[in-house]
Amino acid sequence: MCDSCGCATTSHHHQVAAAGGAVRPGAVERTSIDLVTRLLRENDHVAAHNRQHFDRYGVLAVNLMSSPGSGKTSLLETTIEALGDKLRIAVIEGDLETENDARRIRAKGVPAVQIMTGQTCHLDAAMVHDALHAFDLASLDLLFIENVGNLVCPASFDLGQHANVTLLSVTEGDDKPAKYPVMFRAADLVLLSKSDLLAVLDDFDPAAAESHLRALANAAPVMSVSARRRETLAPWLAWLQTQLATRRGEPAVRSRAPVRHAGV
Repeated sequence: MCDSCGCATTSHHHQVAAAGGAVRPGAVERTSIDLVTRLLRENDHVAAHNRQHFDRYGVLAVNLMSSPGSGKTSLLETTIEALGDKLRIAVIEGDLETENDARRIRAKGVPAVQIMTGQTCHLDAAMVHDALHAFDLASLDLLFIENVGNLVCPASFDLGQHANVTLLSVTEGDDKPAKYPVMFRAADLVLLSKSDLLAVLDDFDPAAAESHLRALANAAPVMSVSARRRETLAPWLAWLQTQLATRRGEPAVRSRAPVRHAGV
């Protein structure tokens, strides 16, 4: 947890389920609330500036969020292989330490900037703004921002992106949308990743995961994908191309594959 998003204050504002009901030990101090409010307000200002840059050059910015190990980088690698000859792609990687993911992306022939956040559990708009100096936005079509692996704090910070894509690995519980509502409520698209493992798992129900998402009043598409099976990516690739065309006022991309499905 970090001191920049307010997550470190939650020890004073939580509920404990007990036989007699929920226990609420206390409330966050007013000074903490004011600090977080100011931080988010400043972040939103920088995010709007980032979005102006993207819009000026017709770049679609996509914020990828998930828990650690859901397969974000693997999905990006396969996406780059599939679209690299059609779209000009760049990636901003966010992790607490190491350049491991950025190296993997660069190996695919795509420019990538690694943001190492230290103890900060999310990317913010200022970090992304600094990273943008490494790119020529006029030469890009699509910018992926791979956020720090965390199902809590990244959802609260606007980076200037046009779309939030949340990955839910089938190796996780299908009740994650219910447990982490802020993250999944903010999603414009939910990808059930590592779907090739559904054949050997009996404790993840795609329909249940989608039901939990709908309970949050989120009508976002849900797609099952596997970086190991290129054929499962057709709806995801079509969604990206349609989003880009929409941003640029161009005709939408048509795909014979269904745009939304919850099965493998």
